[in-house]
Amino acid sequence: MDIRHPLDDRLPAMLRSGRTLRAIFNSLPSPAIVEMCAYAGFDFILIDNEHGSAGLDITEHMLRAARASGIPPVVRCLRPDIARVLDMGASGVQIPMVQNAEEARDLVQQVRYPGIGRRGSAFSPRAAGYGAFPGAEHTRRSNEGIALIVMIETEEAAAQAAEIASVEGVDAVFIGPNDLSHSMGFGSDWKAPEVDRVIARALRDIAAAGTCAGIVGLTAEDEARYGAHGARFFATVASSVITRALREAAQPGTPTGGRPVY
Repeated sequence: MDIRHPLDDRLPAMLRSGRTLRAIFNSLPSPAIVEMCAYAGFDFILIDNEHGSAGLDITEHMLRAARASGIPPVVRCLRPDIARVLDMGASGVQIPMVQNAEEARDLVQQVRYPGIGRRGSAFSPRAAGYGAFPGAEHTRRSNEGIALIVMIETEEAAAQAAEIASVEGVDAVFIGPNDLSHSMGFGSDWKAPEVDRVIARALRDIAAAGTCAGIVGLTAEDEARYGAHGARFFATVASSVITRALREAAQPGTPTGGRPVY
């Protein structure tokens, strides 16, 4: 019998592939939305436990939904939750507010098992199939198949983008434009010219280091703008997509396109 391993280990190779990747943040505690994002065709999903309301029990169900529907799941989480979400079977973690290369190196240690890092080893959680896939093979699969994405969200961190991106074990560097804009005193105006210059320089530095560069990409224009500076990983936001679709549907005379979804 062919048993599907609970850990989807495709993501590091995807981030190294050089192709454009499209992901989606989901902060809503719903396995169904995870499946919907998979069926829509996103390359991977970012389960947002930094700003979302999902507890760890719902997060585990969302990871199951991702595996069942075939989309690699990354969990954006705070540092104390790294070990637990990886034991649940996340394909990667995305860690906010990484300020420098030293912090990035420490995160590599937290994400990788001994031999590379210092993550505590256990074969009983879901990531190892509750003991069905233990031992050296689980360690190898985890060290090679789990992605670490770090987030740059301040001007200080953006100035060190090259050093952060050069840390061995960092698979992608994602710029959080809204927090960056706030850190520079421009509020939510992350299209301000001053902020745009910092973003452009950071993306170029990340790409020059040979690391996948990511950023929020809400429109085709965003992708073209940031792609010109080296970004390859673009993320939209599920709640924004849903809200926009609901507003359109609420308007009188909105066409349905003749495609029922019920």
